[in-house]
Amino acid sequence: MKCRNCFSELNEDFIDLGFAPPSNAYLRKEDLAKKENYYPLKVKVCDKCWLVQTIDYLQENELFNSEYAYFSSTSKTWLKHSEEYSEKIINLLSLNNNSLVIEIASNDGYLLKNFKKAHIPCIGIEPTEATALYAESKGLEVIRDFFGERMGKDLKNKGKRADLLIGNNVYAHVPNIVDFTKGLKEVLKEDGTITLEFPHLMELIKNNQFDTIYHEHFSYLSLYSVCKIFKECGLRVWDVERLNTHGGSLRVYGCHLESKRKNIHRVDKVLEEEKDLGLLNINTYKRFSKCAKDIKLELLNFLVTQKLSGKKVVGYGAAAKGNTLLNFSGVKPDLIPYVCDAALSKQGKYMPGSHIPIVSPEELFNNPPDFVLILPWNIAGEVRSQLKDLEEFGTTFVVAIPKLFMYSNK
Repeated sequence: MKCRNCFSELNEDFIDLGFAPPSNAYLRKEDLAKKENYYPLKVKVCDKCWLVQTIDYLQENELFNSEYAYFSSTSKTWLKHSEEYSEKIINLLSLNNNSLVIEIASNDGYLLKNFKKAHIPCIGIEPTEATALYAESKGLEVIRDFFGERMGKDLKNKGKRADLLIGNNVYAHVPNIVDFTKGLKEVLKEDGTITLEFPHLMELIKNNQFDTIYHEHFSYLSLYSVCKIFKECGLRVWDVERLNTHGGSLRVYGCHLESKRKNIHRVDKVLEEEKDLGLLNINTYKRFSKCAKDIKLELLNFLVTQKLSGKKVVGYGAAAKGNTLLNFSGVKPDLIPYVCDAALSKQGKYMPGSHIPIVSPEELFNNPPDFVLILPWNIAGEVRSQLKDLEEFGTTFVVAIPKLFMYSNK
């Protein structure tokens, strides 16, 4: 395999997480007796442009299909984040009813509803059936397809060019990142703005976030690699913000390469931080694998110890990152009998690989466990707040990333 960006040979390993099914391929009861497809989950790093990327085994239409069960509106924290972004960007760009906002991977309309409410014309692009249907039921216009250069040109030819082009947590999900970026170039107005949000590779490495690696994430992005990809496609990153979402993300602001917009100093500052951490040094990437193995052993030791002591540990949040952690660690229902999740689309199904049943959060209160392992550690605060009454029964909340940590009940 060659680098998705610069097409150099990929000779350097980042991490090997063994074999796993796609992290969002949740199972029905009848699926448990059928063959389950496992694929290698191996990640390489390009030592020429420093793009970190999975080895290709799956196509995006095998991952983001009609069974795709992630609904953005499930998380109140994410909804609040999206509302704050919408208000900020509307004011920053002076968007009005003559503007056009296009969101790529618009999911269930969690974000575009804010622009619709402000009477700003908007279009969503979303290939997954269930989420697109939900967005349409809220009165939003949705194009059901994968985005790339072809669609960018088609929209441009139809006169639909964006004043604001949004991509939240989609840039890492596209197998052909160059084609996707060329599509951004095509559909962006001359003076338009792109904002992309994605988990920051620097935070992944600093905080041992190996569980954010799964087949649906084709790339793991630094600002350095994004700037290189943008430039090669005729775009430029002119500003960047550090975000707390997903354990530490970046929001980049892009424009056409020839735009008169001046770069904000924060771009150079983040690039310097990445260099200081060693993101342009191959030895930084080679050290990462040991951190993941240490976390795996720490988690297994905790679960086995509680099992032998007669204690009950259950999971919360049937998130993709949780599936990576559980499958890499070899955890099955004998150690974690069930995982709770608020998403109705996941309840009654089973976690891929581990086959742990997914149930309603009400089960926690019917039979309070000794420990709740919060798998989406990035929203641990939200989960603890929602389930705070469990602490009266002596339940302790636990996270495994960046290291095993038990929250005090006091």
